[in-house]
Amino acid sequence: MYKEIRFEIDGPCATITLNRPEQLNAWTLSMGDEIRRAFAAAEQDTNVVGIIFTGAGRAFCSGADLSLLDGVSSTDLNDHAGSAMPGDKTIGTSYRQTYSYIASIRKPVIAAIHGPCIGMGIPIALFCDLRFATPESFFMTAFAQRGLIAEWGSSWLLPRMIGNTHAMDMLLSSRRVYAEEAKDMGMINRICEQSELINEAKRYIADLADSCSPYSMAIIKRQLHQDWMNSLDVAQNNAMDLMLASFAGENLKEGLAAITEKRAAKFPPLKLDDSD
Repeated sequence: MYKEIRFEIDGPCATITLNRPEQLNAWTLSMGDEIRRAFAAAEQDTNVVGIIFTGAGRAFCSGADLSLLDGVSSTDLNDHAGSAMPGDKTIGTSYRQTYSYIASIRKPVIAAIHGPCIGMGIPIALFCDLRFATPESFFMTAFAQRGLIAEWGSSWLLPRMIGNTHAMDMLLSSRRVYAEEAKDMGMINRICEQSELINEAKRYIADLADSCSPYSMAIIKRQLHQDWMNSLDVAQNNAMDLMLASFAGENLKEGLAAITEKRAAKFPPLKLDDSD
């Protein structure tokens, strides 16, 4: 089913692995198609609570394959956007584009980054919800060094995540930013040794599976992404509507019962409608 990625499920965790290690996981359009199918499968699987997105071999992603940069047209890129886009269709069109759809996936997505994360690998990693990296990881926009522009929303993502000063530096200079500096900037959440990177991500997802409501996490993800572009008034009004809806739901009843009965909560899995 997959030629350029691997897709595995282990308990509450699904792992999507870019699998072109000889090319340092350089991105192709067909790889993008396979990743979209894997995200859809993980999102529909009621046993899956969270998703790890990583790369095989020595790199997370070295950017676009040279064939993708050689004469590709906007029609080619749009053809590969895919009509069966996974994710939350109510989140808005901004998060339903070729790579931004990753943010609309209704389950937590952790980018587990080792080695280089270059070029278009950066916005892809930033559209994930969390980023765990190794000490040897580095981030390099590379666009200016290739005669390109800030691609795939990186000019919007980077200033919001690390501030305009750091974003300008990374985009103009295309210098390497290693994990420690990236963590200081706020680009990554954790630094883990290579041997523990995937295990750390799996432990994080296992903790979510043990203690958090999949329904709540899906709604919170949508709130965070939508409210990034909303006013405070809109965010508060939306939160009031969502809060009232949650009061009538089974998840709150289970959360309160777990506290009262001094036991771990047993939240129901996230079930998507056939139309989703």
